[in-house]
Amino acid sequence: MPRFGALDRLRAGLFLDSPFGPLERYLEMPVSLSTSWCSGRHKDGYEMVKEMVDLGFENIELSHGIRVSLVPGILQALHENLVSISSIHNFCPLPNGVQYPAPNLFRPSAISGQESHLWYRHTRRTLEFAERVKAPLMITHLGSISFPFRSPAKKLKAFREKAGSECLEDPRYQNLLEKTRTKLLKRMPKFWSQVLRNVERIIPAAEENRVKIAVENREGIAELPLDDRFSDFFDEISSSEHVGYWHDTGHAELKEQYGLIEHETLLRENDHRLLGFHVHDVSEDGEDHQPIGTGIIDFEMVAKYIRPEHPVILEFSPRLTSEEVLESREYVEKLLASRSA
Repeated sequence: MPRFGALDRLRAGLFLDSPFGPLERYLEMPVSLSTSWCSGRHKDGYEMVKEMVDLGFENIELSHGIRVSLVPGILQALHENLVSISSIHNFCPLPNGVQYPAPNLFRPSAISGQESHLWYRHTRRTLEFAERVKAPLMITHLGSISFPFRSPAKKLKAFREKAGSECLEDPRYQNLLEKTRTKLLKRMPKFWSQVLRNVERIIPAAEENRVKIAVENREGIAELPLDDRFSDFFDEISSSEHVGYWHDTGHAELKEQYGLIEHETLLRENDHRLLGFHVHDVSEDGEDHQPIGTGIIDFEMVAKYIRPEHPVILEFSPRLTSEEVLESREYVEKLLASRSA
């Protein structure tokens, strides 16, 4: 008998009268697990899905490490109703011949016409695959600001890696931070215009396949949109009802460590555009994709912005054990339950 659960109802409501569908059609979504945790060690997509299902996950995200060879097994698992797909991450499946996670393989910010074409082609392919696996959301990156020689972001990163968290109190670091921002903003316009042009091109494909485009905040200092420019992005695209904001807790925390943003400010400013979450923790030394509750992220704060319609995806390093995955899920489920009580 066909499955018709929370994800199907979410998908059915995506393009109705409000930008994100009427709230009465939403059901609370169970916590999902991203294939980022296990796709690299599997040769068979069915066995990959089975490993995640055996841990008790009803929904999973197909991340950007799904090789073409894994697809038949994934489709077989879906045919057997083993699992539902909560979201899909561009590019999925990977282009033929690519055997490693490559979400930035082609960038919509690229000045090269060939790279822009390849980004459009493979993003459209991802949207079509999302429709095939009944995923309501496609998460994507929007490229970066490139420099002909050394990016100023590298100097900022090197300073922080050497000085640690104390760098935020150092006037030299603050001066370098301001100079980096200035250089990024000065060079941004031509890359920004490419992003807007390519997003506008792909929106009809999203609408055609009934999939939302979820733009993820990034950990890279020069990646787009710059964190304080997300609202500008949504204001500038013509069909923003088909595009929303995807929040990654680890990326936001890393940016706060650099003094570039405040984690909660980023969430608050984009709350009305939120489509879902990647959740993972960040260690004191700045390593992300760690077990929830073992690092420095204030998940009580994050939980204030999670609504029942939001997919919450555990996005972990493959180094984590099954026990760490299960403990993280329990942590998140208890946190969400306490907020809804």
